[in-house]
Amino acid sequence: MSLRCYSSQRFESVEFLIQSAHQLEVTPVVKYTALSFFADRFLPRSRKEGKEVYNVSQFRWESKENVDKHDGYRSNGLIQANDVGNWLLRPMGGGNFQLFALISIWISSKIHDSHPVPLKSLKSLGDMFITEQHFTTRDFLEAELVLLQVLNFDIGTSNVAFMFLEELFVWFKGVSKVGELMSFEACMDLMDLLYEKEETSILFCSPCSLAASILACCTNSLVSKSFTVLFNLLSL
Repeated sequence: MSLRCYSSQRFESVEFLIQSAHQLEVTPVVKYTALSFFADRFLPRSRKEGKEVYNVSQFRWESKENVDKHDGYRSNGLIQANDVGNWLLRPMGGGNFQLFALISIWISSKIHDSHPVPLKSLKSLGDMFITEQHFTTRDFLEAELVLLQVLNFDIGTSNVAFMFLEELFVWFKGVSKVGELMSFEACMDLMDLLYEKEETSILFCSPCSLAASILACCTNSLVSKSFTVLFNLLSL
């Protein structure tokens, strides 16, 4: 997949995840944990230059030509440990990206919610908006396992930037008058934009820095607007 094609599909799938989170009315922590799973962890590991697919059993890359010599097999909806790359990862199309975006929300909801998003709701959303391919309930269950394997079951939430942003925002409001005027929604909108523009990956290893950068940017914007208003008033 070319870099331009990958960037386009990445943008569309991240935007789809954000819109799906709003449609499903999940909490912000579910949404941003899902973005961390999908954009920060899954996409970088599922992408490789050239015609390659990811081997979900042995966690290595193989050429597509070698994988096509074999046939994968499934039993009871689970992937068997063999030397075959899963069909969901063979040249990733837009529909596959969107499927894994929904699965990321599902896994995140299972972690944070006492009553996770029902699979039925996810599938209904997929049936409505994923136009390239129809995915069955069994495909959703299989995709969950595939995503977990690609992540090497790394679904910890200690490095989710939203967690740090929330803590920093509460602290800042308590120590600064400017903080009392800030909107947390504005901070989340900026985080959404950074994810869509693929500007979070370089700070993924330092989620606290990402959160601090977002807070600093929103603070600077608020202060700049305040100075502009004050200047206009003084000019009257």
